[in-house]
Amino acid sequence: MKLLRPLFYTAAALAFWPAAHAQGVIKIGEVNSWKAQPAFLEPYKKGMELAVDEINAKGGVLGKKLELITRDDNANPGDAVRVAEELVSREKIDILTGTFLSNTGLAVADFAKQKKFFFLAGEPLTDKMTWQGGNQYTFRLRPGTYMQAAMLVPEAVKLKKKRWAFVYPNYEYGQSAVAAFKGLLKAAQPDVEFVGEQATPLGKIDAGSVAQALADAKPDAIFNVLFGADLSKFVREGNTRGLFKDREVVSVLTGEPEYLDPLKDETPNGWIVTGYPWYGIQTPEHKAFFLAYHDKYKDYPRLGSVVGYTMIKAAAAGIAKAKSLESAKLVEAFKGLPVDTPFGKISFRPEDHQSTMGAFVGKTKNEGGKGVMVDYTYFDGAKFQPPAAEVAKARAKD
Repeated sequence: MKLLRPLFYTAAALAFWPAAHAQGVIKIGEVNSWKAQPAFLEPYKKGMELAVDEINAKGGVLGKKLELITRDDNANPGDAVRVAEELVSREKIDILTGTFLSNTGLAVADFAKQKKFFFLAGEPLTDKMTWQGGNQYTFRLRPGTYMQAAMLVPEAVKLKKKRWAFVYPNYEYGQSAVAAFKGLLKAAQPDVEFVGEQATPLGKIDAGSVAQALADAKPDAIFNVLFGADLSKFVREGNTRGLFKDREVVSVLTGEPEYLDPLKDETPNGWIVTGYPWYGIQTPEHKAFFLAYHDKYKDYPRLGSVVGYTMIKAAAAGIAKAKSLESAKLVEAFKGLPVDTPFGKISFRPEDHQSTMGAFVGKTKNEGGKGVMVDYTYFDGAKFQPPAAEVAKARAKD
């Protein structure tokens, strides 16, 4: 019996250790399409890690260090729910974050609703994240498709073009962006005509036939929602076929360095875009972020870097305000929560859990074989959200 006693005490100590260890950290679970969307998500992860390092260097939150636990959702809604369940049940995370694609984001948001577990979505842009179908437990950081369309439509109206065509990835984000842009443009310019539409499989665009179909529609202007490799292929074919010659293009996301940098000397001039001109933002908040990021990674930040960094900072601010890791208390703490970001102070609207983070709107320029944004302005997201009454109606089924 004496021989067994040390073994018993060792086993007991090991059984107790994970629980004791967990009490000393706050576990942030993060679900994302790491393998499918590396252009955005590799800088995003660096941004998250920078924020975790900064917070932990100052003592953490509620006296505990932050620990980041990530899982890949394979760009699949079913897998996203499965790994979210794994993070909650097996890893015992305290807060759920992440997702990139809108369809995976919606799947995790529904999981959060069913489990009554707090979820901070960093990137998915569909309006259904916070408006139609938004739920009590889900908050979203980035400006969604309505907000970005609302920033672009005034610039589109100034073009005084009547015939518009559309190209977009045929899944939730693309559909949401086009619907928002069409509605806002029609309201601002009633005589507008929609003359062509190309909905392409995400990541599998037949760029030649798409460019030709758009040319055949003879539009005065094009609204583009493509990103990543699809965007590069489309631009290459459009340039080759003269699609953009004497034709205006308004484009969501194209000014983000993740998607603009790869275009290099193929970058078209004069597209009206949302994006992130990191090289020209001179505010104290952004300078501090840029220097910290560059010192750590010897690289410049992308928009993903800002989103990942800000998401972790927001999570820490919400936990500090709640003084708790209980989901119900986190939900209340996030309503109206102010957060300092590289773009200045933002907050989360109580009505819809949408943050007021904005975006830069400007034009693309091929500058010595490199794509940059010029003539850009930061648009405060608080000024581009629908009225509270419309939000309440959209969320009535929450």
